[in-house]
Amino acid sequence: MNQKRNLIAIGASTGGTEAIIKVVKDLPVTTPGIVITQHMPGNFTPMYAERLNRLSKMEVREAKHGDLVHPGLMLLAPGGKQMRVIRIGDSYHISVTEEEKYNGHAPSVDVLFHSVAHAAGKQAIGVILTGMGADGARGLLEMKKAGAYTIGQDKASCIVYGMPMEAYEMGAVTRQAPLDLIGSLILSELGENA
Repeated sequence: MNQKRNLIAIGASTGGTEAIIKVVKDLPVTTPGIVITQHMPGNFTPMYAERLNRLSKMEVREAKHGDLVHPGLMLLAPGGKQMRVIRIGDSYHISVTEEEKYNGHAPSVDVLFHSVAHAAGKQAIGVILTGMGADGARGLLEMKKAGAYTIGQDKASCIVYGMPMEAYEMGAVTRQAPLDLIGSLILSELGENA
């Protein structure tokens, strides 16, 4: 089942700051690199990255253009910019650009997920969490079509069941789950003991 998943992408909006913490805080330092887009203005993303870093076993920081994605590291998209993952040889690197909003957002979950579908395909895990609107749904569908394992937060545990609902309804979600179970689903997909 596990085709050597080596990249995890997480997207969230309203209610996402706490939801992301729940998902990632207990992931071991051996976990593959994680890229995160949370709708948030630029003056808040550095503080949120610091908070995640304090609460997590993995290292967390705001992403910079050219960063190498590696196990034990989580990179948060800077507010007001677009973040993508690009593959160079066997490694993943981060592209951060100043550009227009996409789906009304910068950073946009769709922009990240589309790039992960292209760069990592079946080696990726995609997670869509609580949020308003539909940002991320199409990107998650593209990831699933590329062979990624995709997880959507269930309605009962969402602050706003918008983004995960859109993804679920368009068939982008491999497994829908309550927030409390998503971290262990990631680990079991990676072949770790959840």
